[in-house]
Amino acid sequence: MVQEASFDGLSTKIPTTTQGIKYAGSKLKLLPRILQLVGRVGAVSVLDGFSGSTRVSQALAQSGYRVTANDVAVWSKVLATCYLKNEKESKEYQALIDHLNAVPPQDGWFSEHYGGLPNGGSSIQPDGLKKPWQLHNTRKLDGIREEIDCLRLSEVEHCVALTSLMLALDEVDSTLGHFVSYLADWSLRSYKSMKLKVPQLWINREHHTVLHEDIFDAVRNRTFDLAYFDPPYGSNNEKMPPSRVRYLSYYHVWTSVCLNDKPELFGKAKRRADTSDLDAASIFEEFRRGENGRFLAMDAIDRLIAAVDAKYVLVSYSSGGRATAQELAESLERHGHLVETVEIDYKKNVMAKMKWTGEWLRDAEIPNREFLFLLEKNLPSL
Repeated sequence: MVQEASFDGLSTKIPTTTQGIKYAGSKLKLLPRILQLVGRVGAVSVLDGFSGSTRVSQALAQSGYRVTANDVAVWSKVLATCYLKNEKESKEYQALIDHLNAVPPQDGWFSEHYGGLPNGGSSIQPDGLKKPWQLHNTRKLDGIREEIDCLRLSEVEHCVALTSLMLALDEVDSTLGHFVSYLADWSLRSYKSMKLKVPQLWINREHHTVLHEDIFDAVRNRTFDLAYFDPPYGSNNEKMPPSRVRYLSYYHVWTSVCLNDKPELFGKAKRRADTSDLDAASIFEEFRRGENGRFLAMDAIDRLIAAVDAKYVLVSYSSGGRATAQELAESLERHGHLVETVEIDYKKNVMAKMKWTGEWLRDAEIPNREFLFLLEKNLPSL
């Protein structure tokens, strides 16, 4: 399940079988560098503090690290439990998946709100709304989701079933990868019939931890060799309503699939009411500046780096974020020594180790860049 790769003369084991839903914050392309940096410092226990689609957590677990995966999204907890807590051969879940695939379709809550007819190629329905799935697949979703709750499943089995369902739905959607707006014309994949498959699992030998907590609660009274943070930085589009760039809003349908709670909905995208503009965003998605002139998100990162009990901290940053790379670096340098800064330029398709210089900073905000900052924290004063 792993292959060898070399960066700067260092050999790194790279898992080849991470899985995930389409996800705007996915770090799939960064996994080789993330693993190389974690391996460089000799870490054993690693916190993935904003685990999202869990690709990083999966890669770390498969590489032999003892992982703590944390995220406030319930669907992230489901994915993490499926992959990190599994102790069975994949084939042992086949009967469960076969049973779910055989459940008769039915009209239910998901079909009412998220299913549409082919309509000559247009996803716009008689109610004037676009839909993320065709009705033949939401009817299968309704039947399968009710059946999952009727079965006597262990926590891991329950999460394996839900993960299989999300992955199957993700393959037949008509979206751009999120649920804030949907395509006007049905995607070709939306015509396919959804079919569940057993997720690509492995037997975990390490005891991993899955948390569903605010990050400041997650780091309290816990110690790690390295903490990896990829906060949901707010958008740099000042015209975008803040709730529209929140990850809980982007993926609200996955929350409903996991909870099956049939929440109150609003708006053209049929978003959950608990993702409305009236609900507070994560402080890390806050694009406003405080009285000190700094982004509130940067102040939160300062507090988080100070709070986490870890010798090393690895932080991801995207140039599309509302904050700047320079501000993030300054925040990190308050807490220790930047061991390495890595730039990944997707436009140029290059990876390069970088020095933190004023000349580089002037060119730091070109779009489509990702950065990894490896920090060695200062030892606490005695």
